[in-house]
Amino acid sequence: MPEIDMLSSAAAPAAVLPALPMDVERIQRYLPHRYPFLLLDRIQEFEPRKRIVALKNVSVNEPFFNGHFPGRPIMPGVLVLEALAQAGALMILFEQADPESKLIYFTGVDDARFRRAVVPGDQLRLEVEVQAWRSNAGRMRGRAMIEGKLAAEGILSCHVVERNRTGG
Repeated sequence: MPEIDMLSSAAAPAAVLPALPMDVERIQRYLPHRYPFLLLDRIQEFEPRKRIVALKNVSVNEPFFNGHFPGRPIMPGVLVLEALAQAGALMILFEQADPESKLIYFTGVDDARFRRAVVPGDQLRLEVEVQAWRSNAGRMRGRAMIEGKLAAEGILSCHVVERNRTGG
């Protein structure tokens, strides 16, 4: 079985359908993020232009726990949103004809809510669903779940740029 299959349709002429589950080594082929800022461990589900489900295993060894907070480690909420944004970025990159030449910039977040603390030992299930789609931009609803309970949610916006582009 090939690692990826190409999808063809009038709406998405060059979409990539990844073989699942997708491990962290394969995630790094698409996302430029690296330790300590790569916040995805696995892609579990993917439906082109609809949704993606990723996992993040939260370890006590995460560098942000040293200062957030000593004696009571809690994953910063903005990093939970970043993990959702990274999952959404993968979904958009899978739609690009040449994903290695693109970057996805996180451009906004609306209606962010934090419902429960994310602590060492938790496994975040990151569910991202498309709300609006264009070839160079997207708007998605993200939900971070722990054992079926909502930890954080928000509406994420992003923009596709060429990887060699400099500046903002």
